[in-house]
Amino acid sequence: MNNIKDAADLSRRLFLSRGLKSTSALMLGAAALSSRLATAQESVTAQASVTAQASATEQLSQAVTGEDYWQMVREQFSFPDSTVPMNAANLCPSFRSVAEQVAFLTADIDQDCSFNNRSKFSGLLENSRALVAAQLNVSADDIALVRNTSEANNIISNGLELSAADDVIIWDENHPTNHVAWQVRAARFGFKVVTVATPADLRDPQQLLDAFVTQFTDRTRVLAITHVSNVSGIRLPVAELVQAAKARGIYVHVDGAQTWGAMALDLAALGMDSFTASAHKWYMGPREVGLLYIKSDQHARIWPGVVASGWGSGAETRQTGARKFESLGQRDDAALAALSVAARIHDSIGAARIEQRIVQLSQHLKSSVVGLGLPLVTPMDAALSFGVVVVQTPAGQGGPLSNRLYEEFGIAGAGTGGLRLCPGIYNTLAHVDRAVAGIKQLMA
Repeated sequence: MNNIKDAADLSRRLFLSRGLKSTSALMLGAAALSSRLATAQESVTAQASVTAQASATEQLSQAVTGEDYWQMVREQFSFPDSTVPMNAANLCPSFRSVAEQVAFLTADIDQDCSFNNRSKFSGLLENSRALVAAQLNVSADDIALVRNTSEANNIISNGLELSAADDVIIWDENHPTNHVAWQVRAARFGFKVVTVATPADLRDPQQLLDAFVTQFTDRTRVLAITHVSNVSGIRLPVAELVQAAKARGIYVHVDGAQTWGAMALDLAALGMDSFTASAHKWYMGPREVGLLYIKSDQHARIWPGVVASGWGSGAETRQTGARKFESLGQRDDAALAALSVAARIHDSIGAARIEQRIVQLSQHLKSSVVGLGLPLVTPMDAALSFGVVVVQTPAGQGGPLSNRLYEEFGIAGAGTGGLRLCPGIYNTLAHVDRAVAGIKQLMA
């Protein structure tokens, strides 16, 4: 009886053993097949990504004019017409080919995160840097690709040496990272922050220039301003302000979050000491990529706020130029590499053409709103404004009106400073007209 039981147990063990071996073989075979399919799919995806990028740049280089051209631009984005973004001051959609490149390169890292595979990203980062530097007419050594404007602004405010005998002049419409950040540092180190208010009844850029220049003294060490305000849409006369400040030896920092990617910029000609921006706004690039430009003669003057792997082994960095400000730990390599795709698309369209389109859309929007009998916060004059348009609303109603414009008309704006709408090159005149129709129904 025991022999029969032992034989039965042995038979069961042999069956299970053979079954497990068979199952393991099937699983290994399936995994191998899955790996081959993934490799094949990766190859197809890579080719599709390259083809899509080439198609986008080729299309946008064509000699098509008028709204037909801008419809072609609009088709480079994936958003549906039921939810139209019109808040470039905060966040833009990425070009479809940029988003695809980020996804492809992220998958590449996930499939092989070895140092060996990731070594290619150093060259891809330098390619992105070189393309952006060329667009801004500066040296690639003067460009640091950080994470966003906020981080870049804080590198400047924390990196400059200042004492209790110094003054920093700021605009009252600066973003908090170029406003409150200075106040926080002043509270620690004792220097004085002088805040310049926007002149009432603004009619001329000279009023803005005078408002700042009259505050310059022998104590003034830094002028920290914003190219275009995100709360009013007012545009400062940056070239004139830089010239006046540099004549007195004042360091000039410009937050260009509302102009990079929307305005044709020549930073060398403008002459500021530092300039910051984000790729996720008007540049329509990958998220968590920021621009920090620092003039070559100021590199050594500014201390880094973060020192991580890549800096070097001592107080002197091994990095060249502004790259020392990229010592930030692990980065999103896919996003940094995909910035080059956005750069090539910008080159295909042309900076001057983009700027003209932004002015056309914003001026059309402002004229239409004024035609409804509604007041604007933003000046009508294109010399005093740019792409950010703010409609005056009753106190506290900007947010609710923005929500209704989205829910009832499919236009995504913001309640900043009033009802803020910032059309980008992915918007059509029909989109702007739909926004105006919604404003008319909600406010007029």
